[in-house]
Amino acid sequence: MPRSVATAASLLVLLALLAQPIAARADTQLKPTPALKTLLVQAGAAGQRLSFDGQVEALRQTVLAAQVAGAVVQLDVKAGDRVKAGQVLMRIDAQAAEQATAVSEAQAQSARAALQLASQELERQQRLFKQNYISQAALDQAEAQFKAAQAQANAQLAQVAVTRTQSGLSIVRSPYDGVIAELPVTLGDMAMPGRALATVYDPAALRVTAHLPQSVASSLSVAEGTRDVRIEIPALGEAGAAITALRVQLLPTADAVSQTMQLRLDLPAKPSGVVPGMFARVSLPAALTTVAGGVPAANIWVPRTALVRRAELDGLYVIAASGKPLLRQIRLGAVRGDQVEVLSGLSAGERIALEPQVAAQVR
Repeated sequence: MPRSVATAASLLVLLALLAQPIAARADTQLKPTPALKTLLVQAGAAGQRLSFDGQVEALRQTVLAAQVAGAVVQLDVKAGDRVKAGQVLMRIDAQAAEQATAVSEAQAQSARAALQLASQELERQQRLFKQNYISQAALDQAEAQFKAAQAQANAQLAQVAVTRTQSGLSIVRSPYDGVIAELPVTLGDMAMPGRALATVYDPAALRVTAHLPQSVASSLSVAEGTRDVRIEIPALGEAGAAITALRVQLLPTADAVSQTMQLRLDLPAKPSGVVPGMFARVSLPAALTTVAGGVPAANIWVPRTALVRRAELDGLYVIAASGKPLLRQIRLGAVRGDQVEVLSGLSAGERIALEPQVAAQVR
């Protein structure tokens, strides 16, 4: 084969090899992007509800503090224990108080002896005065000594009562039936007046406290909507999905910093597993509240399939003005079936992508 013919054949093979990736890239570029399904976000219709974050609190919660100084020499409970009213929780070293009590009792005995002697002396002087053996001045002096001894005895008895009370303060007792929530001391710790020793709460009476914006709270009709107010405790699962509030109270004061008003909702009974400090969500019918201008307030609900979860963050792909989907962080509320409530981060009238996987491929 001539050399020129072989060279031409080699060039043709090389061009064929180079054309293959170009054709593959062309096919890739011409491959159509999957259609992006979107949804126009609208405010909830009648029957929808507004949700606000809240926290479980105890109606009766007491911080027991030390009233005397001393080391903790006896500790009979631990955090989480159930206690009865009057039960001894701990004892503080009371040697100094007991010694002071002993001194006061000895002084009281001395004062009683002096009073008895003054009483006998007064009786003797009175008999002598009747027989005209002493003057009126001598009788008056005996009466004064008796009254002074009587006052001294009363003062010593009062001092004994004080020292006994001080000695009793070294014993810390539970004020009512409850549960030990916190126990910040251990055996041997030094207790000082005012230092917290234990926190006790009554598990039979709990409530949920939520902070409502003034625009919502000012138009909330608590009396009419008590039956429609719902409490959700997500940690309880289905058992805490819809709890009816026993009593609803809107405090008549507003917080100067957050500009919110406090709404308190008493739990009808203690569900299993509910403790103070747990997260709760308060749900109000949209019909009970209004926003500025008297327009009924409503919440926003989106499909759960449209959500994007990354670590602890929740987001949605929102269609921008350019038509491209942009990932935006949102804050979620209650879940109802395949719908989830959006508390913040999304407004009515915006359009979202229903398929996050497809929206992530759009550039």
